[in-house]
Amino acid sequence: QVQLEESGGGSVQAGGSLRLSCVGSGRTFGNYAMGWFRQAPGKEREFVASINSGGYAIYGDSVKGRGTISRDDPQDTVYLQMEALSPEDTAVYYCAASKFSWWSQNAYDYPFWGQGTRVTVSS
Repeated sequence: QVQLEESGGGSVQAGGSLRLSCVGSGRTFGNYAMGWFRQAPGKEREFVASINSGGYAIYGDSVKGRGTISRDDPQDTVYLQMEALSPEDTAVYYCAASKFSWWSQNAYDYPFWGQGTRVTVSS
């Protein structure tokens, strides 16, 4: 059974940074793409970033240039580093594990999800 557990969320001032972590278990972590999504209050879930099994990444428009996704396969961990945070980044951030090795922006390509970690950015 694949399990994902996020950590690193919290409250931060606008302009600050955060690093979110996601530890996976239950399968060979490095063979699959991993993604981060977020959901703000009253909004739909939004793609943030994805990294494929080879370490190549893509980003959603809302975090492009401010976010960096990375992975440490021996540790079964994926990270999301975010800089220059604004109140618009306030959301619950979810880690997701893909059924493919290649990255995707489509949530339907990710059958496994963590419980989420909340990020609150105050102005």
